[in-house]
Amino acid sequence: MKDRNLALAGVFQATELVRQAASHGTWSGYAATSCLNSLFVLEPDSAAAIYGGTERMRLGVETMLAVLQGENRYADSLRYTVGLLQIEKKFRRSAGLQDVIGSRLLEISREGAELEPYEREDLQAQEISALYAETISHLSPRIVVNGKPQYLKNQRTVDWVRTLLLAGLRSATLWHQLGGGRFELMFGRKNIVRDAQSFLMG
Repeated sequence: MKDRNLALAGVFQATELVRQAASHGTWSGYAATSCLNSLFVLEPDSAAAIYGGTERMRLGVETMLAVLQGENRYADSLRYTVGLLQIEKKFRRSAGLQDVIGSRLLEISREGAELEPYEREDLQAQEISALYAETISHLSPRIVVNGKPQYLKNQRTVDWVRTLLLAGLRSATLWHQLGGGRFELMFGRKNIVRDAQSFLMG
């Protein structure tokens, strides 16, 4: 159950970073790196291994906890999360789409090995952004990102927003694989809150 709830926190981490990028033009690089790298971990030993450890998931856990406790300032993050959980259902039913994205991510993971980490991450975000635009952006409901025009017109921000949405979809897929569904969201909130609090306590 803890792995399942950590995967849900992974969705919230990605969507909160999308909100930050679109609204402020900046985002937590530490948390974003964890989301980016999660796209390249194909055979993990645990949910924590996908994200590089639970300590890298603090933003997602805090956002998930705040949403479950009714904090309105995360309304956009919640909306994006709900959208990704809906898109995941269609993604799950398309083996062809999964194959295309999986093989392309494998190629992208090998790119930029000679670059500095931040340069490699930006290069990978550019490639993942193009992949998202070619594939997931055509699924409905299409996620409409709210934010300030000056940030949403910046190509680097756009690339990272799409990369983070794909990372969120990866976490949504993991959440479902671990038994997550509407029932757990409706009736399992106490368990999710308990696990979130234990993650934050370390």
